[in-house]
Amino acid sequence: MSEASPTTKGAEKFLIAPILVLVMAQIGTTGENSAMSLAATAFADAFGSTTADFQLANMVYSLVAGALMIAGGMMGIIIGWKKSFRIGVLLCAAGEVVVALSPSMMLLTWGGRTLVGLGASFMIPAVLGLIPNIYHSGKNRAIAFGCIGAASGIATILPILFGVLMDAMGFRITFGILACYFLIVFAASFSLPPIEKAPGKLKFDYVGTGLAALGLFMFLVGLSRISVWGLIAPTAAAPFSLLGFSPAPVLTLAGLIVLAIMMFVEKKVEAKNGCALLPQSFYKTPQVLAGLLCSFQIFFSSAMITLLVVPYLQRVAGWSAMQASLIAVAIGVPMFLLALGIPKVAPKMHPRTALQFGYALIGAGTIAIVLSISSDSVSALLWVGAVVIGLGEGCLSAHASNVVALAVNDRDASQSGGVQATSRNVGYAISIAALGATLLIGLNSGIAGSISTNESISPETRAAVAQHNVDMMSNENFVTAMAGVTTSEEEMAALVAANADARTNALRTTLTVGGVIVLLSLLSTPFVKVARKENEAEIATEQAKQPAVDTDSLQTEGA
Repeated sequence: MSEASPTTKGAEKFLIAPILVLVMAQIGTTGENSAMSLAATAFADAFGSTTADFQLANMVYSLVAGALMIAGGMMGIIIGWKKSFRIGVLLCAAGEVVVALSPSMMLLTWGGRTLVGLGASFMIPAVLGLIPNIYHSGKNRAIAFGCIGAASGIATILPILFGVLMDAMGFRITFGILACYFLIVFAASFSLPPIEKAPGKLKFDYVGTGLAALGLFMFLVGLSRISVWGLIAPTAAAPFSLLGFSPAPVLTLAGLIVLAIMMFVEKKVEAKNGCALLPQSFYKTPQVLAGLLCSFQIFFSSAMITLLVVPYLQRVAGWSAMQASLIAVAIGVPMFLLALGIPKVAPKMHPRTALQFGYALIGAGTIAIVLSISSDSVSALLWVGAVVIGLGEGCLSAHASNVVALAVNDRDASQSGGVQATSRNVGYAISIAALGATLLIGLNSGIAGSISTNESISPETRAAVAQHNVDMMSNENFVTAMAGVTTSEEEMAALVAANADARTNALRTTLTVGGVIVLLSLLSTPFVKVARKENEAEIATEQAKQPAVDTDSLQTEGA
């Protein structure tokens, strides 16, 4: 049964209650990832987990969510956005319960995190899909999208609470509270206004969904395991080899091939049914691609801090979870202020300008953090870098979703929530995978290179060290890990010095690589040309049955 749509779309008022519910949902998933970023020490104490285990726990959420969010965007159109939203919220709550009660890292990762990722694949596309159906005027829609972007900034403040809870009561209480939070969001969802389902009977694209899920899963798993299974030759940890090669790059390449096949199949599906899992407007419109890249980079840069900086502060510099959470606050407050403030204070700012400022600021902030790092501590530049990165992410968050919605018709704008959410999770996953591999490879190769020329270290000790995969750890923990390698105090001192130099150089190099990847996105900003839509009262009906962009309803910078 279709839900009724609002009858007045002219001078509509900005509805406060709906955006609060959607913001709460966005805060929940972003806050949950923030809590995970602080749990490295707690998981290590409870389960004896390593950095690779912790990376995998973070990765599984992005694997599941990234693989299924495109399907979630289409599912919302078919079953209704509110129903899809509620299903997602309940799955997230169930996932948090599993995390809180898990007796092992394996169940936590493949049970709890899988459920949360599955829930997010329903909920987050619904958040982005509900906005065009609730807010019809261009101004209100831009403010609503800005609020969703600001929600990520608000969520980064929550780690203060999470840090205190983890330090005082452990991770189980923390994730139990998150489960209760999602149940509150579920109850609040019944206050959302009635909206209209897509006209006609749409068919769910099972073939496209299967190909998208398989391709993304293979690509992300392969990329994430390069540091563990090997880049070319397989390591001892690899489950198998393929003609003498590591399975990681083979899986990555196979995933890309499946995704290419999916795009070919989807073109035929759209021509036949009038809709598809991945409409052509998503990848044939340069502005849409620029907007998706923007969403990708927000989460790529966020994961860069989560993966690289926070573990360093906790495991090497000796910061507590609560202290480390202050970094998230330093990023989150400016992010919140700009994401919410730009659409209201500077409504005439062209989205392209905001994106250019955003990328440049994230690059500058990353440089500051690189300069702040020493062998076992950080300088005050860390805080400067965190604030500047937050300002950059705020500029991107203010317009990321709206840039996509402006460039396509309303039906595709609603469905684009799944693709946008996928780009975010793929950004997060690729950051963890690529930068994680760079960090661990740099760390181990750095130690090997340093001790290879050190005459105070015997060949036997060098060979023994080569059998260990060194983790990001303090000097004290390194000595414990290497206790069986040598009994010589002189050799141990040389190994400790080599580890300190290697982890510093590896961290600086990896952060620099991440910053360069963000700055390269500046090349996409010239494609952002559509600044706003005209005929706001007729937006809900424009091109409802057409996949192409209605150029008459778009205003470019020269119009």
